[in-house]
Order: sequence, then structure tokens, then C-alpha cells
Amino acid sequence: MNPESISVFFPAYNDAPSLPELIGKTFSVLRATSRGHEVIVVNDGSLDNTGEVLEQLRQQYAPHMRVITHEVNRGYGRALRSGFLAATLDLVFYTDGDGQYDVGELPKLLALMTPAVGLVNGFKLERNDPWHRIWIGKIYNQFARFLFGIRIRDVDCDFRLMRRAIVQDVYLTSTSGTICVELVRKIEMSGCGVCEVGVHHYPRLHGTSQFFRFRSLLKTLWQLIRLWTDVVLLGRGK
Repeated sequence: MNPESISVFFPAYNDAPSLPELIGKTFSVLRATSRGHEVIVVNDGSLDNTGEVLEQLRQQYAPHMRVITHEVNRGYGRALRSGFLAATLDLVFYTDGDGQYDVGELPKLLALMTPAVGLVNGFKLERNDPWHRIWIGKIYNQFARFLFGIRIRDVDCDFRLMRRAIVQDVYLTSTSGTICVELVRKIEMSGCGVCEVGVHHYPRLHGTSQFFRFRSLLKTLWQLIRLWTDVVLLGRGK
């Protein structure tokens, strides 16, 4: 039986310095798995030269790479939604374009993707961020898991492998980082098998996080409350 094909995508915002190494390693990993594959990058209104870098990479790795461009920054949630909509193959994997996760660990997730499993979620073995981000991240993770009854241990780990058929059946509305809570909650509610595996998290070498800005945190909190009202209080699972 041939291994299932895989769509890999990365949301990117001002990630020009990290993308060449990330994309190069991604194709090396995918070729080694002997799977049909495609790589998609969602350029979410970057203000640096991310667009130029991606065009060079697209030409280098054609026809297996595509670029989706948001002319203005539309937010992390919309970038992920664009990636899910663009994916065409059996499995969908995504992680961030800033290089804080090692795409070389994707085979660890693929090894757990059996026919009964719909989501393989990474969890950070150790978070390599400034202390205040670690502190905020722990509070956010625990709060979100409690509020939504999420079973996986690290909802904030953006290193996920899913079946496209399941993702297609999930209606996502979030535009901010709350999309991770919405995605995991709704996949868990689908009744499919869910597995977890530890992955490494590395210091950010380029750019700055969009999530940890004051306005972004307020927007995320507001969307989290609205999401809880919609999904938990009103019971709208999909």
C-alpha cells in the first residue's frame, strides 16, 4: 500500500530570513518519505522581502511548491484557513514559518498517523522563548484547555498533522491565534483518534512574534470568549 500523500503549508509573516532553510529541509524530508507531496506558503501581508524570497523558492522547487499571498496582513487565523483551503492531498501538516520548530521531526508525527487517527499533535518538550512569553503561554494553554475541555496537553504547539477529510468537515471562524483552540476542539469533537508526540522548540532567530503584542493579546482574549460562547455555550460544534 502506498503511503498517503501530504500537503505541507507554512503561514509566514516577515519570515524571509528563515524560509530558504525551512523550505529546503522540508523538501528533503518529504522526498525521504516517498510520499506524494506539495508545499504551500501563505504570505500574510509581509512587509519585508518575504514575497521575493518565496518567488525564488517557488521557481526552484516547481511544480511542487505554491505561494498564496494576502496583500495585507489578515491575521494568523486567516492565514491558516487559507492554507487548509489550498491543501489538496490526503494529509495536511503545518507549522510556522519562523523556524522555531524543526520540520525534520515530521516523520515522528507520520509514524503515528494510523487509519484510526485524525490528528497527531506535537507538544513542546521545552519552550525556548523569553520568560514572559513562557509564562503567558502556560497560562493561555491551561486556561484554554480548561475552558473548552480540550484533552491534548499543548494546544499552543503549532506542529500538527491532520487528515484533510476531517479538516474539510470543520468550519473555522477564528482570525487570530484562537484558531488553534477552535481547530483542536472541533477535531476532538469529531470523534477521530488523537495522538501526541514531543517535539523540540527553538529560540526565534529572526523577526518578532505577533501574538505577544498587547493589542494582539486583547484581540485573542475577545475572540476566545466569543469562541467559547459559540462552541461551548451554544453547542455549535462545526
